Amino acid sequence: MRAILLPLLLAASTVLAGCGGGSGSAAGGDQTLRVAATAVPHAEILAVVKPMLEKEGVRLQVRVFNDYVQPNDQVAQKHIDVNYFQTEPYLQAYNQGRGTDLVTVAGVHIEPFGAYSRRHASLEALPAGADVAIPNDPSNNSRALILLHTAGVITLADPTNALATQRDITANPKGLKFRELDSAMLPRILDQVDLALINTNYALDAGLDPTRDALAIEGSDSPYVNFLVARPDNRDDPRVQALARALTSPEVRDFIQRRYKGAVLPAF
Repeated sequence: MRAILLPLLLAASTVLAGCGGGSGSAAGGDQTLRVAATAVPHAEILAVVKPMLEKEGVRLQVRVFNDYVQPNDQVAQKHIDVNYFQTEPYLQAYNQGRGTDLVTVAGVHIEPFGAYSRRHASLEALPAGADVAIPNDPSNNSRALILLHTAGVITLADPTNALATQRDITANPKGLKFRELDSAMLPRILDQVDLALINTNYALDAGLDPTRDALAIEGSDSPYVNFLVARPDNRDDPRVQALARALTSPEVRDFIQRRYKGAVLPAF
């Protein structure tokens, strides 16, 4: 997987030198659009739309991050124009926690969230007191708990609560012991725990196949769509709107379906 991805990422990603200089302005004649993204599948999808935007006179620069905080920080601070990596519940939690007002522009794809284990062949095989690693950010933390509720492993008071926490668990028959860690770390510690709940972008980057390796996975009706995100002051920028159109084009739909084979699903 890594050998396949590297050429695409190199083609898609132009790491910004001195990105603290602020974002470009279409009014000033700068047709460069700076995008923050995570590597898989976001930067790969951006590689597909890059030549499409060039035909419209927009030069796409992609900076790849391996965490979920800096892409929002960089956009909020106007060092980067937009980002593409997150779900709306995650964005809402970020805005609430940071006092920012970043906004969604277009929903692009769904990455069904999965539960993985290298020690056990099924969720039923989890032992009493199993060590379970879940993301520590509010949105993905609750997403992991909701998946375990749906799979019948735990019971939540309200499984529709997009910000449910461990305090909302009303039944835990196996006495699972939860460890909350940064999402990017979860694939790395998969050998050290009984179960890990992993975002699909990090699972793919680690060489996991969600459709084959996950013991439980969200369905195609998952509400966790990944969005192109901007600020209120640039959401209507022609360059941003051009990117939104390209990301929701038939070419991108075909690419997602062909490349990821169900591990990533078009949301448009």
